[in-house]
Amino acid sequence: MPEEHRERVLTPAFALSFVANFLQSLAFMLYIHLPGFLQDLGANEIGIGVIFSITALSAIIAKPPIGRVMDVQGRRTVILAGGVLNVLVCFLYLTVSTLGPWLFAVRIVHGIAEAMLFAALFTLAADLVPASRRTEGMALFGVSGLLPMSLGGVLGDLILGHAGYHELFLASGVLAIASLALSLPLRDHPPAADDLPPRGFLTAIAEPRLLPLWFVGTVFAIALAAHFAFLKTYILATGVGSVGLFFTAYSAAAIVLRLFFGWVPDRIGPTRALHPSLGLLAGGFVLLAFASTATEVAVAGAFCGLGHGFTFPILSGLVVSRARPAERGAAMSLFTALFDAGILIGGPLLGATIRFAGYPAMFLTAAGMLVVGAIVFGLWDRRV
Repeated sequence: MPEEHRERVLTPAFALSFVANFLQSLAFMLYIHLPGFLQDLGANEIGIGVIFSITALSAIIAKPPIGRVMDVQGRRTVILAGGVLNVLVCFLYLTVSTLGPWLFAVRIVHGIAEAMLFAALFTLAADLVPASRRTEGMALFGVSGLLPMSLGGVLGDLILGHAGYHELFLASGVLAIASLALSLPLRDHPPAADDLPPRGFLTAIAEPRLLPLWFVGTVFAIALAAHFAFLKTYILATGVGSVGLFFTAYSAAAIVLRLFFGWVPDRIGPTRALHPSLGLLAGGFVLLAFASTATEVAVAGAFCGLGHGFTFPILSGLVVSRARPAERGAAMSLFTALFDAGILIGGPLLGATIRFAGYPAMFLTAAGMLVVGAIVFGLWDRRV
């Protein structure tokens, strides 16, 4: 279709949402270095998994009321409240000096703040993207979350190479303030006049066509815990590559894919593009399991990035398309909660796998889950 006849994705509101999400994501992605801080405090792999799971659990519990508020009060209310809470919690890390209740309290608050921002900013983006280019638009918006994966790793490496975790937490707080400031002009997208009213949260998310998406999204999210929760300790244990190198390759591959080929899923069909995307992510984990050089870590990062690059926008686009417009907040709230559930389940599960079988077995386990999950989803989705 000629470009002049296509509905616009890049609007001023979309761009402002993009930058606000980029800054809050960069603040959050600095915490991929948190496992090193936790190790310094005396935590082992299982303990790190549990600490990350506590954060995820708080986010999951918060998601239903977040979804309800978004559908009734609007996205902007949640974005601003989440932004204020995010600023507060980033600076609270400066007060953590031991493993104990206060650390868990800070992680719980961080989980709630991130749940609010993640759900509300992505839902606002879904409101702004034209339906005919939904997957492409969500893929483009997702770049605002992918860039911080690289920059968070590199910036964290730089800060920790010249200073310490105190300065890392200060940097995250400054970024959170910048994100909040840019969120102030954001406005809700008015609903269509003929939208059906929202139903209860459980009724909204129990739509039969949404159920296969919740399943495969959960599998995808559990697998992602392999590198989001444990890449730092893997690098420390093996001495191969770096966090910044892996996530630079990861985000670069995903961004190139989205910028130049983001139209592909809408053209060939989102579900048709989903299976090879999950396969690429599984392939990246297999490569990481056997990596012995920095180059191999980078190649594994690129494969993982290619898989993530399409899988997330495909699933989010399908959720938006299959949910009622008036229940989009509830649906996107649950969708984003799946990634917290992935850490909640995957943190202890994959941490225990590392403890008793090693890092290669953990990465192969994540790859196997993706393959099985893709097969089950394909069979299930055809029947609804």
